[in-house]
Amino acid sequence: MIWETILLAQREIRRNVLRSSLTILGIVIGVAAVITLVTMGDGATAQVREQISSLGSNLLSIRPGQGFHGPGGARDAAANFDIKDAEAIGRDVSGVKAVAPMSSQMTQAITGNRNWSTTVTGSTNGYFQVKDWPLVSGRQFTESEQNAGKAVCVLGSTVKKELFGSQDPVGNSIRLKTLSCQVVGVLASKGQSGFGSDQDDVVLIPLRTFQRRISGNSDVSYIYVSARDSGSTEKVQADIERLMHERRHIKEGEDDDFHVNDMQEIMSTLTGTTRILTALLGAVAAVSLLVGGIGIMNIMLVSVTERTREIGIRLAIGARGSEVLMQFLIEAVVLSSFGGVVGIVIGLTGAAVGASVMNMPFILNSGIVLVAFLFSAAVGVIFGYFPARQAARLDPIEALRYE
Repeated sequence: MIWETILLAQREIRRNVLRSSLTILGIVIGVAAVITLVTMGDGATAQVREQISSLGSNLLSIRPGQGFHGPGGARDAAANFDIKDAEAIGRDVSGVKAVAPMSSQMTQAITGNRNWSTTVTGSTNGYFQVKDWPLVSGRQFTESEQNAGKAVCVLGSTVKKELFGSQDPVGNSIRLKTLSCQVVGVLASKGQSGFGSDQDDVVLIPLRTFQRRISGNSDVSYIYVSARDSGSTEKVQADIERLMHERRHIKEGEDDDFHVNDMQEIMSTLTGTTRILTALLGAVAAVSLLVGGIGIMNIMLVSVTERTREIGIRLAIGARGSEVLMQFLIEAVVLSSFGGVVGIVIGLTGAAVGASVMNMPFILNSGIVLVAFLFSAAVGVIFGYFPARQAARLDPIEALRYE
């Protein structure tokens, strides 16, 4: 009997293909929108996590001032660090794997008839460790080059491409302002950071060379610290803050004139934000599923009205009300479930295309696909029940009289 009811429901759906197709359109759009937005949101979250991780492992950044304020990112006025602060952190703070004091400045890099505006960063070999940044060719700085402030440099892949194209720059020279330095290495490509900047657009030189030949002072603008893999970044951060209080003579109760940022905390904040936005977009898209459900209920009510005499005949020759209810309910569920399947295919296709266009990873979330399909089927049950019950409660005599 159930199988006959299913066949009758399918026959009625096929009888009005165009109307059935328009009926499920809302379900198709809703399911496709939910899957596309949630899948792309998961990809964006993974991309943010990957980009922040590319800045370095277990990374802490120490900067003068209390933070960044306003749209321009202006920094609070505070005294810069010096090389001894970085040395003290590496010596006195346990759990530290590497320390990299840094100073940066925008300048023009020139070689032959090519030039490129880039960021020149002065640092030590600790830079390669804290940033977890290998070389694709050449070498790091030697101890004597760092101590003596020799004119040597390591290029990021963007600078290498702009100045040398496909040629190997190692052994050649470039000019930074009035400083002519020899290229000794090329960094591996890292791409954009989680904040939208090109990490590969950099020229790295020894810190002492930067201080003597570029900035003209002995200041260190910021310090990066990499904690040991087995260590706690929270403990390392607390120890660094305690040490900097001593070195910068900050008394208890006074405001800090520096701040320590844990990249793990920044990652958690950003990924949490993208997850919230993804959930919000998914919830907005899910509203169209409700609209689709109302469309199904509307069409099923019209169908009950059109088929009143048919229903009356079935009831008069012995069909039970539960069988009539089941037939209309199956029609609604089949329509919504088919719309869910089509929506899943369109949603996954749209997410794959969107991820490719926006250059982000495509992450298949089987959970949201299953939830979207079950939700579409539930919409058919919920919104199809009222028309089905109305059909099942028709009085056979009144139904047969209906014109």
